[in-house]
Amino acid sequence: MAADMTVKILDESVGNVVLINLKGGKVIRGNLQGFDQHMNLVLEDSEELSEDNKTNGLGTIVVRGDNVVMISPPR
Repeated sequence: MAADMTVKILDESVGNVVLINLKGGKVIRGNLQGFDQHMNLVLEDSEELSEDNKTNGLGTIVVRGDNVVMISPPR
């Protein structure tokens, strides 16, 4: 049941900017282009956010699902 809700929320977030918290404390923001059953994510126009409010542009990336701690969907 929870997995179905997660997939529904991710599906509704495709094409929008999401915030991803990763293992190790990294935070990435990017435009969600797609995902798969393993929660691997494709982000476009992504950037890494640092604690001192600086950003590092990453472009189009694939985030492996087992590194994802939390995904914040758009409001």
